[in-house]
Amino acid sequence: MSEPEVRLTAWVHGRVQGVGFRWWTRSKALELGLTGYAANRPDGRVLVVAQGPRTACEKLLALLHSSATPGHVTTVVADWSHPPEPISGFSER
Repeated sequence: MSEPEVRLTAWVHGRVQGVGFRWWTRSKALELGLTGYAANRPDGRVLVVAQGPRTACEKLLALLHSSATPGHVTTVVADWSHPPEPISGFSER
């Protein structure tokens, strides 16, 4: 039986714009088989929305917290929900 899909919404704080963070996030999400997007916000944060199996989303969240990210992450605020609608692919916005 397949794992039910979830939606991870993560607000990533720190020096995460202009350093390849969205591209890196997209690459990791696609490796994990997730759909969604990473978007720069006007206040300097990056919004990451990822959908897929919870274990894959948890792996992405762990990567967002890791020291392997481009730039410098200071905080990640995460929220979990059921996906309201399917998202196709993973894009940078």
